[in-house]
Amino acid sequence: MALFLTKIIAYQFTHSLAILSDALESIVNVIAGFIGLYSLYVAAKPRDLEHPYGHGKAEFVSAAIEGGLIVAAGLMIIYETILNFVEKSTLQQLDTGLYLIGLTAVINYIAGTICLRIGKKNTSLALQASGKHLQTDTYSTVGIIAGLVIILFTKLYWLDKLIALGMSVLIIYNGYKIIRSSLAGIMDEADMKLLKRFIAVLNGHRPANWIDLHNLRVIKYGALLHVDCHLTVPWYLNVHEAHAEIDTLAALIKQQFGDAIELFVHTDGCMPFSCTVCVKTDCAVRQQAMKGRMEWTLQNIIANHKHQL
Repeated sequence: MALFLTKIIAYQFTHSLAILSDALESIVNVIAGFIGLYSLYVAAKPRDLEHPYGHGKAEFVSAAIEGGLIVAAGLMIIYETILNFVEKSTLQQLDTGLYLIGLTAVINYIAGTICLRIGKKNTSLALQASGKHLQTDTYSTVGIIAGLVIILFTKLYWLDKLIALGMSVLIIYNGYKIIRSSLAGIMDEADMKLLKRFIAVLNGHRPANWIDLHNLRVIKYGALLHVDCHLTVPWYLNVHEAHAEIDTLAALIKQQFGDAIELFVHTDGCMPFSCTVCVKTDCAVRQQAMKGRMEWTLQNIIANHKHQL
């Protein structure tokens, strides 16, 4: 709110439409901040009977609302700029206005960096969206400052409106990106970057008893990572031994991705055709010779069938 008031004061000094546009976007920052805080409160609630997977998706909804508000702010700026484009106006006290909005840019960038760092650490989409929004606000403010410096020396006052239009396009684009990422979370869209990292970890730490792993699904619910898969182990393992392999898998995932993990593993007993990809050297019931170690890839590990050569 203080940053918004500072920009309004800067507008009163300069009568710059570009600064007014920057101030209007700051209103969205204030509203989005409250929405983000509430979504974090909801997302932190433990799972219950009505929400068996927890409340983490509240962050995706929050990010979608924030992205929509950003796009709305951009459209409003375009509307105001077009209405004022035909009017001839002389800007005033640009030096004072530049100092004021320069201060807001520094504060916004620091706050945005802090939000992004905490959001990435806790895999919080709401905090990351807020951080990106604050940094985008900084970039737009820097662009406005650069434009106003040019106007200060050239006296080309029509550039003020052109800058406002350019900033509105940037704002709308970033709002779209936030909406796109939030909808991907709501629709449980696969995170390919996360999946590839996940597969690399599994390939690098797979013991001999993990003959095959398939039907892998990795979904984010706020800070919680939900993982389910089918793990093929030697058919002669008893229940306790098979469960020990699951415990080993869970420990590996938590070591690499943090403790906020929900793991569901279905164990399968190996079949005769599994021998071709089984690296166990001490198997007394092997029926076929091993043909080679199968590397788990993005294509074969998400398929819903056992692997064979």
